[in-house]
Amino acid sequence: MTVSALARRCGLSRSAILYYESLGLLRRPPRTPGNYRAYTEQDLLRVQQVSVYRKVGLSLAAIRVVLDQPRGNAAAILERRLVEIDGEIETLRGHQRAILRLLRRSRVMRGLKMITKEKWVAIMRGAGFTEPDMLRWHMEFEKTAPTEHQEFLEFLHIPADEIGAIREWSRTGKHM
Repeated sequence: MTVSALARRCGLSRSAILYYESLGLLRRPPRTPGNYRAYTEQDLLRVQQVSVYRKVGLSLAAIRVVLDQPRGNAAAILERRLVEIDGEIETLRGHQRAILRLLRRSRVMRGLKMITKEKWVAIMRGAGFTEPDMLRWHMEFEKTAPTEHQEFLEFLHIPADEIGAIREWSRTGKHM
């Protein structure tokens, strides 16, 4: 069969077959009187094997080793690939967790964008907080979660110098 016929039967491009041949994954076939490559059923089986190994993620170099050496070697290479896949999956799961954290944080930020310092103070007063209650609230927030306290004050669109003053008296207890 010709290169195009072999490629069609394997669901590959003609250039993929020629590339496999150039790498030594396929033998160089004899030529027909019209100077066409003449691949055999054995070549078809070999390309199908290459395709199967490519689908499981083996590199072309690893596939060549698997196909050119005794069958016992295939298991070791496939086991190594399985370990690699486990590592890749764990890396991707880590990426998923990081993206979810960013999305959660993003949703929280979007939800708080409309709250200003004035609105927050009005909500606290409406809930029955007095000025001393609000001061104690800031002091506890600064003591237990200083980074989050800073972020919260930023979400309220408070200017940086005022944030610095709030955090300072929240740490020292000396309100101006």
